[in-house]
Amino acid sequence: MMLEERIRLLKRELIEYATLVENMLVKVVKGLLEKEKDYLLEIIEKDEPEADQYEINLDEKCIWILARFQPMAVDLRSILMILEITRDLERIGDLSANMSRSALFLIERPQIKPYIDIPRMANIVHGMIKGSIDAFIENDSLLAREVFQRDETVNALRDQIIRELLTFMSSDPTTIERSFRLISLALDLERIGDHATNICEGVVFIVEGEVIKHQYDKDKGM
Repeated sequence: MMLEERIRLLKRELIEYATLVENMLVKVVKGLLEKEKDYLLEIIEKDEPEADQYEINLDEKCIWILARFQPMAVDLRSILMILEITRDLERIGDLSANMSRSALFLIERPQIKPYIDIPRMANIVHGMIKGSIDAFIENDSLLAREVFQRDETVNALRDQIIRELLTFMSSDPTTIERSFRLISLALDLERIGDHATNICEGVVFIVEGEVIKHQYDKDKGM
């Protein structure tokens, strides 16, 4: 099998991986809103291990191709970018599993308030994941730039959620633990948005040769 065909298959597997982690995020929100414990447990027990296996498989294939074909120029950049994207997707899967654990806690307890901003934030972040992968597959730096600009909206929603929940906690201490769980959801969503932004920055670099680093807090060590 020629190098070009192997890269095409890598990209197809990467799309499958991205679809899995996108669906994990969708199920988290659905599980939270509909109080569906089974959705949330499935993410932790089935989806997260499957996502981890995708990362392992893609890593092994990329490393083998690098050693076997010693690609150069565009092919080399594509394979290295796939390796980077698998890292981001793995972290998105981990963060979605973390969100599932918070949601499992919340669905067993009375809601502090209607869930409006968390689903809205998740919808934006979900679109960022899909858009970042589309931008890579299509070598579309304009799409990549449009996607990572959405991170500003995500960060604004995160700040709004935290401010509101701090008010709840100060006025009613019985809401503290539930509020912290909701803050954790908002922070995890913001970090997922950062990972999608990382992918977009890589696309811009590959297509345009320009290094762009967004000015928001990075997900350091997470």
